[in-house]
Amino acid sequence: MANRAPRVVAELGRPETPSETASRKAESSRIYRSSQTFRNLIAALLVTLAVVAVVVLGVPRGDVAAPPDIDVAEVAAGLGEVYGRTVISPDVPDDWRVNAAKMEGDSVKAFTAVYVPDDTSFIRVSQAFDPDPSWASRTLSGEVPDGTVTIEGITWDEYRISDSARAGNISYALGTQAGTDQILIYGTADAETAATVAAGLTDQITTRAKETP
Repeated sequence: MANRAPRVVAELGRPETPSETASRKAESSRIYRSSQTFRNLIAALLVTLAVVAVVVLGVPRGDVAAPPDIDVAEVAAGLGEVYGRTVISPDVPDDWRVNAAKMEGDSVKAFTAVYVPDDTSFIRVSQAFDPDPSWASRTLSGEVPDGTVTIEGITWDEYRISDSARAGNISYALGTQAGTDQILIYGTADAETAATVAAGLTDQITTRAKETP
């Protein structure tokens, strides 16, 4: 059988040399591999977009549910049964927000409720159960009272704190005894706001004092 004559390449006007044939095949392979890589990249991108779409569509829509309101009086009543004493719950304006109502402390147990009268201030009300004499000062970062004020017949120690940053962002406080317990009202709220809380505690402080032998 006669050998077939080498194929004339139109672009060259002559048959390819062995090296040109090898180069052409190598280039064809490179182009093929590049096209496969590009296809794989597009496929991976489409899969990623599909996963993102599933995640986005699977997330529930609508507003986030607001946390349940905290009933300070209810929490205090429950703690009163556990600890066998009157646990205070201030009578404050209805538009004040309650951020917390819980027991705190290690060596000294204290029930603390945190109120937000407005968007610029907060006030804590704490009842320490049988605390040592330095509890109030420790809670107020070492501050001591600089006078007293009488509210609804009850005498309160008054703390006017000039360096609120050093005192844990506390600028004013009131403190008084309730039997063996100690009550502390403190925060960034002004003296008038603290006095409102103190007035709302009068009956409960009197009741707690009567419970003490």
